Amino acid sequence: MLYLIGLGINKENITLGALEATKECDELYLEGYTSVGLSRNELEKIFSKKIKEADRNFVESFDVNKAKDKNIGILVYGDIFSATTHVSLMLDCKKNNIDIKLVNGVSILTLIGNLGLSLYNFGKVISVSFQEVDLVSGLKSNGNLHTLFLLDLNPKENKYININEALKRLLKQGMNDKLCIGAERLGFKDQRIFVRNARELLKVKFDRYPQCLVVPGKLHFMEEEVLRLWNSR
Repeated sequence: MLYLIGLGINKENITLGALEATKECDELYLEGYTSVGLSRNELEKIFSKKIKEADRNFVESFDVNKAKDKNIGILVYGDIFSATTHVSLMLDCKKNNIDIKLVNGVSILTLIGNLGLSLYNFGKVISVSFQEVDLVSGLKSNGNLHTLFLLDLNPKENKYININEALKRLLKQGMNDKLCIGAERLGFKDQRIFVRNARELLKVKFDRYPQCLVVPGKLHFMEEEVLRLWNSR
């Protein structure tokens, strides 16, 4: 059986389901290229099992038939379906009659509610990749809805796009100096949240990861009230 196991964002997010699933696995692999979280050594202590690191090539070329005769677990930061690669693994299992166990975890798509913005009021999520692409068109297409920008990262090579870089690209592409929210290490005890107009937010140094950027759309009065609280800190 193949186990896809979401780890959440931090130690407190690891579910009972994740703990139980790892006990059943003969081999465990940590997919660490789509996000950051607890180190492999920390996870080995929590699960009391040896864990191998899995890079992008390992996951994308993984032969699910290996899970016919043994239980193989792939650990994923956040939720298992935050990356399309993991959907492909599920499809491969279904096509090859391989049993698969799905263990979901807390992800940025749920943690973003900590900002005080309604999840119902978010539009299409936009990725800010290392290659410069058109970001403003996606922002405009969301209209009055909130826009979450996910920032690309490559932990293995210590390469990250931070909030400041994302803001510079948006302003360069013609975004107005509108209200923005910069969130650093959202969901961790040392999270930082800043609510500023774009050019003011640029003055804040963001240097810890993971990070994300939100450009709010039309705000409900309760959303406005929560954002004022962040501003007062």
